[in-house]
Amino acid sequence: MPTPPRSPAPAPRPRPPAQRARRTSAGRRKRPRWAMRLACTVSVTVLAAAGIGHSVVTSLDTGIRRVDVFRDMKNRPESGHGINVLLVGTDGRDKITPEEKEKYRLGGAPCHCTDTIMIVHISEDRDRASVVSLPRDSYADLPPHTDRNTGQKHREHPNKINAAYAEGGPNLTVQTVEHMTKVKIDHYLEVDFLSFMKTVDVLGGVRICTARPLRDSHTGLDLAEGTHQLNGGAALQYVRSRYVDGASDLGRMQRQQRFLAALIAKATSSGVLLNPVKFRDVTRTLLGSVRADKGFGTGDMLDLGRAMRGFSPSSSEFTTVPLDATGQVVPGIGSTLKWHPVKAGRLFEALRQDQPLAAHRPRSKATMVDVSPQQVRVQVENGTGAPGLGKKVDAGLRATGFQTTGAPADVPGAAARPAPRTVIAFDPRWDRSAKSLATALPGAELRPVPGQGPTLKVIAGTDFKEVRRVRAEDAQQGEFGAIRGDEVTCD
Repeated sequence: MPTPPRSPAPAPRPRPPAQRARRTSAGRRKRPRWAMRLACTVSVTVLAAAGIGHSVVTSLDTGIRRVDVFRDMKNRPESGHGINVLLVGTDGRDKITPEEKEKYRLGGAPCHCTDTIMIVHISEDRDRASVVSLPRDSYADLPPHTDRNTGQKHREHPNKINAAYAEGGPNLTVQTVEHMTKVKIDHYLEVDFLSFMKTVDVLGGVRICTARPLRDSHTGLDLAEGTHQLNGGAALQYVRSRYVDGASDLGRMQRQQRFLAALIAKATSSGVLLNPVKFRDVTRTLLGSVRADKGFGTGDMLDLGRAMRGFSPSSSEFTTVPLDATGQVVPGIGSTLKWHPVKAGRLFEALRQDQPLAAHRPRSKATMVDVSPQQVRVQVENGTGAPGLGKKVDAGLRATGFQTTGAPADVPGAAARPAPRTVIAFDPRWDRSAKSLATALPGAELRPVPGQGPTLKVIAGTDFKEVRRVRAEDAQQGEFGAIRGDEVTCD
């Protein structure tokens, strides 16, 4: 059985018949869009489908800054099924006011590198978006290129993946990602700090839930346990924070994915999608400060709109490329993260074959907890003498994921002196596990018992009514550890 964490530790989707034409008359692939800004895309698509968005979309198209991402690229991967968008977030902060820089801890010189790298795969039938985060410290062999800063010609050489942008800009970034994943990138979207903040603000903020306090002295993030409505600046702190716990950049990527799911939920559940004025404000804010490849155009937005009008958080899924247990130290570069040679390959093959990444299971209403119930070992005791109560509690806890012993016991003498209140006895070293268990047993008394060990004990009292369903904040499942968007948004 897995030991609960101690407190100090912080089948392929059938394709549509006839393979819907994926190429235009010019021989190019259909060019739908991106996805960190999937909320904006959905706004465009719903309006287009409603027949009121063509003139608005056309006028907005002229405001997008273009970049020749695919210039002189050779030996590219073969096209798969669906659309792949490379989304990068840069640390550009030149247009942020001094007051905002101070408030949101954005001081210092930007590294002009990619702070976030994601592949967003939109399925061929347009009913699913799969988002794969690529850790910025991933080990990469950068293809031969000319350094855009010094003009020096480089042979292939090792570095961290986020250095590709600093050395060769968007072009080298796309080349590097394609080289590492064998996934052909169809479109490129680049978002900086300012466009991120402004877009969140014009949407009216985004609701985020956390099962534990989140604090990071580097970014200034300070969120208590519970639900929060984040404005643009606070949202930027949330997605940038790396020092909340020992998970570092991997934990940060999980928060970024959770934020994307919340952003989609906000856009698809609010009036933004069907209100031309709100839509115009959101898209002008976003498109006025992003960069995209030259092939991304109005026709693509309209085409995608007719197919994605029913998009929702459950249509999205998120994961991080599987990592090897050991990293690699590169002289002059430092520690890097190595991708798992087998699991990562299977993940990118699934993208090429347009297969879903997350297990398709119904979402149950459950309260978020910090420690996954699957990591908590529990012994149940009947403290009332009532026949069958121990089995009832044990079965209820096991049904929501707790690793019960399956052998509930009776407290001696309980029939004569029944316990009036349910008690959770726990070793203080496992207090986080105890808190998760207490969430499943509302009203239970938490009783520390030093030296009890990793197994928590539940003594069911006469006040017991039911076991509340709980789920971990990052309950990633399946071969690729993927989660659906509706599994990480607030209930």
